[in-house]
Amino acid sequence: MNAKKVAFYTLGCKLNFSETSTIARSFENEGFERVDFSEKADIYVINTCSVTENADKRFKTIVKHAQKANEDAFLIAVGCYAQLKPEELAAVDGVDLVLGATEKFKITDYLNDLSKNDHGEVHSCEINEADFYVGSYSIGDRTRAFLKVQDGCDYKCTYCTIPLARGISRSDKLENVLNNAAEISQQGIKEIVLTGVNIGDYGKGEFGNKKHEHTFLDLVKALDEVDGIERLRISSIEPNLLKNETIDFVSQSRTFVPHFHIPLQSGSDEILKLMRRRYMSDLYVDRVSRIREVMPHACIGVDVIVGFPGETDEHFLETYNFLNELDISYLHVFTYSERDNTPAAEMEGVVSQKVRKKRSKMLRGLSAKKRRAFYESQLGNTFTVLFEGENKEGYIHGFTENYVKVKAPWDPGKVNTLQKIKLTEIDEDGLVRFEEVPAAVAV
Repeated sequence: MNAKKVAFYTLGCKLNFSETSTIARSFENEGFERVDFSEKADIYVINTCSVTENADKRFKTIVKHAQKANEDAFLIAVGCYAQLKPEELAAVDGVDLVLGATEKFKITDYLNDLSKNDHGEVHSCEINEADFYVGSYSIGDRTRAFLKVQDGCDYKCTYCTIPLARGISRSDKLENVLNNAAEISQQGIKEIVLTGVNIGDYGKGEFGNKKHEHTFLDLVKALDEVDGIERLRISSIEPNLLKNETIDFVSQSRTFVPHFHIPLQSGSDEILKLMRRRYMSDLYVDRVSRIREVMPHACIGVDVIVGFPGETDEHFLETYNFLNELDISYLHVFTYSERDNTPAAEMEGVVSQKVRKKRSKMLRGLSAKKRRAFYESQLGNTFTVLFEGENKEGYIHGFTENYVKVKAPWDPGKVNTLQKIKLTEIDEDGLVRFEEVPAAVAV
């Protein structure tokens, strides 16, 4: 008898990718064959996101793609949107099963009957029951692995649904993280990206209590000692939780690379207060200055939200000028979208969609300028690039340790290899080209 086929689609963040990969392994352990989402499968699993309205809309499009591949397939929705609005997803034509925050990790327990339903069946816990930790990591999907170290969040930012979708802040046991990291390195994967909802809060809830048994710095130091890991990268970390000791350690580390992604959200202290962020703009400047002091070549990425309720033209210009003057490398720009059950959705001073789009466009332009300036500042320097596995129009791409994207003519022998290169020139795509050692072009 042929094994049943299962396919996966992930919306949203690196954390979702790590969890999809773990859920996929649970299917493989039960004898299922994993296939690409574009292929005909018996089961399609969609891991959803709720951070923006766009991710909500994309869900329906992805369901239609699955139905096109096999109209009789069993469709399962998991993830943040599935926890927040399970009934809404269950009502989407074609969806058979919706699993919440804790149920998604027991997904194969719900597969006794794969017959199609008129209306999706929902199994979703109250979010206060999502208080235990399930470790996850992605493997076999990319040249780098996403390793989940923490889940949930105790912060109460007024625009965010993540605490409602993922529950309280809790951490994996340090021993588990180190074992997972070792397991990943044994698969020949060269780079591990640490991920979570609020990774700087690592240690809280490690043994089921609120106490911090370990700190984020303890985690970083322990991972630096794991044999076989070539590179470790910290994903997004809150500025108030990124301590000088961590920055200083990374600057001297054997494996941690000089790349930080630090959410700002607004350069206006008034807006930061409305957002209930846990820092003001001066602390952010201090974090950037400290990184530049000990790691001049570091890449610093920034998250920023435009169009938050109450954001006037003056507030936006304050953010624009703040970022323009700051020595950062690129921006991730998010256009504010109202989310149900968040305080911000009830706030006055709603910014029109037209103005939100205009502000977003301005900051995306600033990001392109910042990225190019950062790349130009790195020309002439020698770095190590990790090449990825995709042939894009005859080129292979990769990233240096400080996240400069480089390109070279396609060569399958370079896939998943680390090579010393010298950045020599930026091409018309804004990428650094690369020649053989010792020369390369930044992409």
